[in-house]
Amino acid sequence: MQKKQFKSGFVAIIGRPNVGKSTLMNQVIGQKIAIMSDKPQTTRNKIHGVYTTNDSQVVFLDTPGIHKRQSKLGDYMNQTALGTLGEVEAALFLVDASEGIGGGDRYIAEQLQKLKTPIILVMNKIDKIEPTALLPLIEQYRKLHDFAEIVPISAKLGSNVNTLLDQIQKYLPPGPQYYPEDQVTDHPEQFVCAELIREKILHMTREEVPHSIAVTIEDMRVEENGTVYISAVIFVERDSQKGIIIGKQGALLKEVGRQARQDIQRLLGSKIFLELWVKVKKDWRNQDRVLRDLGFHRGE
Repeated sequence: MQKKQFKSGFVAIIGRPNVGKSTLMNQVIGQKIAIMSDKPQTTRNKIHGVYTTNDSQVVFLDTPGIHKRQSKLGDYMNQTALGTLGEVEAALFLVDASEGIGGGDRYIAEQLQKLKTPIILVMNKIDKIEPTALLPLIEQYRKLHDFAEIVPISAKLGSNVNTLLDQIQKYLPPGPQYYPEDQVTDHPEQFVCAELIREKILHMTREEVPHSIAVTIEDMRVEENGTVYISAVIFVERDSQKGIIIGKQGALLKEVGRQARQDIQRLLGSKIFLELWVKVKKDWRNQDRVLRDLGFHRGE
């Protein structure tokens, strides 16, 4: 019997903020590589997740949510998301079925008209709507764009995600296995560790603080006893935000460290010693040089 030809390719996940892009990525990959939060603009860079089977490999690009820009950082995020679409075999346009069609969805659909890339509409959060509401909603979305496929799912529960993966297979060309079968992301461990720290801060802070933070790993090394030492810096824009992140008698920062350490230990499978520092970089979201230093590159 002739062996099935191996297929591979890149698939972008796009959509407005907070529709479940990172949840879907983590569900498909089977572990947390993209951080999740109920706050918009959680994902700032393209996160690459690798899904490998016996006869195919899909490299998913989880892009920042496309939104109305309010800073240069917002520009970077929109350009990153839209720029990705020229590089892929297919794109998943993820929408929140429980909210219906919004202005953000219409804006993204307009941008998609310029592309020849096959677009699969993924209607997420179907667990939150009545089954009878689904078909009329599908008909509404059909008017926005000539979608290659329409797949309703619940990323959180995993419902119909295997059907989505089957549909994606149709658009993969014959190609090589880009990554080893046990590799789930192409991002360095430092990047994922910094994102896990940032996720904890997003969960514990409110108002403008979540959008005003960036995290970088200054030092990461394995000690002689096998413990992984990590030193991370949390950047904020104002002195008042520094006080909020540290918390009363350092309580909030300690809790961020405790929760992040648990996630990082699961990720790396090693004992972790995590040291956190908080520094002020005034108005960093609007300074090109600072954005570059923190890893935000226009159009990459």
